[in-house]
Amino acid sequence: MIRQFPKIVGIVNVTPDSFSDGGMYFDHKQAIDHALRLIDEGADMLDIGGESTRPGAHPVDPQEELRRVIPVIEGVRRFNTSIPISIDTTKASVARAALDVGATMINDISAARFDPLMLSLVVERSVPIVLMHMQGTPQTMQLNPTYTDVVEEVFAFLLERITVARAAGVTHIIADVGIGFGKRLEHNLLLLRNLHRFTALGVPLYLGISRKRFIGELTGIAEPSERDCATAMVHALLLTAPVEYIRVHNVSLLAQLRTLWQALHEVEMTSFLSR
Repeated sequence: MIRQFPKIVGIVNVTPDSFSDGGMYFDHKQAIDHALRLIDEGADMLDIGGESTRPGAHPVDPQEELRRVIPVIEGVRRFNTSIPISIDTTKASVARAALDVGATMINDISAARFDPLMLSLVVERSVPIVLMHMQGTPQTMQLNPTYTDVVEEVFAFLLERITVARAAGVTHIIADVGIGFGKRLEHNLLLLRNLHRFTALGVPLYLGISRKRFIGELTGIAEPSERDCATAMVHALLLTAPVEYIRVHNVSLLAQLRTLWQALHEVEMTSFLSR
């Protein structure tokens, strides 16, 4: 069976310190313009965040996080009322305010562990949530990530968090293996080689590999912003994996990949139907 191409999630970092584009869209107008450009380039949805989660990043006060993201969501909604928007946060208060002004989904790198109010908010608002695996916190995750069996340990963690979320009444859950979040190169590669294992979770899979360090380690590309082509190549190589959402900085390249993939598979499907 031919799968649909994954939904392209365009990244809008309203931060001064994100690992590849920190400060580029910290100004609200620049962030709104960037978000609208991602939509024009072919994003299926946006992921807007106001707190960097790069290794070693410091936590941001909720009020500052709100000051960063709320005007951007409001600005996007003035021009586009239909594009799905996820709020990238671990704080229920930030998520609630973002939903109030037009966000439609929550992307929580802590898998709803950092804020005990997050799952009740998800149930109250009946919105999807992305639950991601991370070993440690952004401050500690890359100090000494260690696993005996990274695939099975990440699977067990996600299964436990999905079970907790379902017990709380959450109905629409998406899982993210957390590439680069408390993982060494070998851990990331093992997870990417074994994404099919995670279909047993029974929820859609979300993948964020854009510009990440493991791509630089493999290719020798030191500057994160120069890893977009390599990012697109990895996604192309993973198109047989059961991933439904791909989170990227450069939407244009992934939209081109989608166009090529759809054209090739349309021919394949047409050939199949004519037999």
